[in-house]
Amino acid sequence: MKLLAIALTLAAFAVSGAGSAAEVVFPSGSRIGLDPPPDMDVSQRFAGFESRSKSAVITAVEMPPEAFKDLSAGLNAENLQKQGVTMTSRETFAVGGGEAVLVEGSQAGNGGSMQKWLLVVGDPTVTALVIAQQLKLTDGAETGQAMRDALRTIAIRAPRALDEQVSALPFRLGDTAGFRPVRVMAGNALMLTDGPDDTIREVEQPAVTVAHSTAVPPRDQRDAFARAALRSNTLLKDVSIERAQGFRQRGADWHEIVAKGIDAASGRPVVVSQAIRFAPDHYLRVFAMMRADDRDATLSRVRALSDTVEPK
Repeated sequence: MKLLAIALTLAAFAVSGAGSAAEVVFPSGSRIGLDPPPDMDVSQRFAGFESRSKSAVITAVEMPPEAFKDLSAGLNAENLQKQGVTMTSRETFAVGGGEAVLVEGSQAGNGGSMQKWLLVVGDPTVTALVIAQQLKLTDGAETGQAMRDALRTIAIRAPRALDEQVSALPFRLGDTAGFRPVRVMAGNALMLTDGPDDTIREVEQPAVTVAHSTAVPPRDQRDAFARAALRSNTLLKDVSIERAQGFRQRGADWHEIVAKGIDAASGRPVVVSQAIRFAPDHYLRVFAMMRADDRDATLSRVRALSDTVEPK
């Protein structure tokens, strides 16, 4: 299912879980909290938790309330197998006045075999998607009970103010160039627009997303990485790259792409730009999509915004 695939990529709430409120920890700016396993702390890199050895992570994603139906239905063996996850168990339980679906499985990767948990919680105001994973022990010992116990303490609190969520992001914008923030996603991405609506339909307004990631490609693979990142966007089809170049600016390595394409939902011609600011342990990506007839005015503003993106 497309929604499930997008949600898994994105690793990446007034409900109480099984644990007591005093035990639940909420990452800064996030509505999703839980009582983490003993060796895990709040991450300073994303909305979630990570072990001190970096062998386990829990990430939390806030999604629209209507997403629960499709996400929970999509958590089955066939769909997960398409994402490389072999499901070993699936259970449903109550969380406050809502419903939660917890799936456990395993996934092979370059770093070794991973245990993986996907938890979806439905609430009238939001859908919570929590993705947890940890390296399997080579001796085959059971390592998952603490993670399972932690996920069952899932809690959802009242919405945080947008300013609080923005201030908790791992980057800052020196100049928004007239775009206004409308949504923080996964604790590491910010969506901005210019226009009366917070939800953008049929590219009626430009959309700009700034995101932070720690998965840095090798220097000699950055051009290929940037092109692949642009072409993997499911909102676009018939992408034609006009310009792609790397450059140095303010002591950092950058890569910029400008391309034309078709908005997959509306069929309208669009222009997209992507600027990536690389660092040794992270990168910042600015992706913008606009109607083709808004190209000249909007591209210059997006570049002005990109020029001021910096890590904290």
